[in-house]
Amino acid sequence: MTDIPITKNKVNKKKEEQIRDAVRNAVNLAKLGRLALENDVDALTFLLEDPLISNPIYTLPDKINQKTIADFIKQHLLERERGEGLLMISTDEEGGVSAYYDINVWPQWGACELGGAIRHDQQNSGQGGVGASTAFSWLFEDMGVDLICETCSLDNIRTAKLLERAGFVFKCEIESKLPAGGFRPSLYWELKKEDWHQ
Repeated sequence: MTDIPITKNKVNKKKEEQIRDAVRNAVNLAKLGRLALENDVDALTFLLEDPLISNPIYTLPDKINQKTIADFIKQHLLERERGEGLLMISTDEEGGVSAYYDINVWPQWGACELGGAIRHDQQNSGQGGVGASTAFSWLFEDMGVDLICETCSLDNIRTAKLLERAGFVFKCEIESKLPAGGFRPSLYWELKKEDWHQ
């Protein structure tokens, strides 16, 4: 397994606590979405039951059902309390989940990882790129991180192209640990705040 972030620049205690506080107090991801809560289990499960959405994402539970997604949401709420992670969702007019954003934060390094997916009917419309750009700005400006790292599977050309367009620098191939055990080869990218151009 490869521990990420690969670039580790220790921040001072004041900045670390500022990041933790920002995470603890986050309820909205800019205009993209809001905090996922326990009453969102059914809607999020419905989105993630689609294997075309969930199979490529290594950070999701191995099996998608109401219990595993309830646990997934609870785990993220605990991470939020520690200032180390967030789970955000976007909803449509009918209350269905149209996208989710899984944010892993390392306050001591001033770094985070953003994962997630959008529903198929929202893909190829430019919304993914706009949403990613909005999320990256929010992570740098509102959460206060200095580095965003990203991973994707070796064959995920769509994400790789999006990251390249956003200015991420490809670093290496890593072994990502799967929640149920085992590893997945992944491509690893980084973007520093000073290199971010909206």
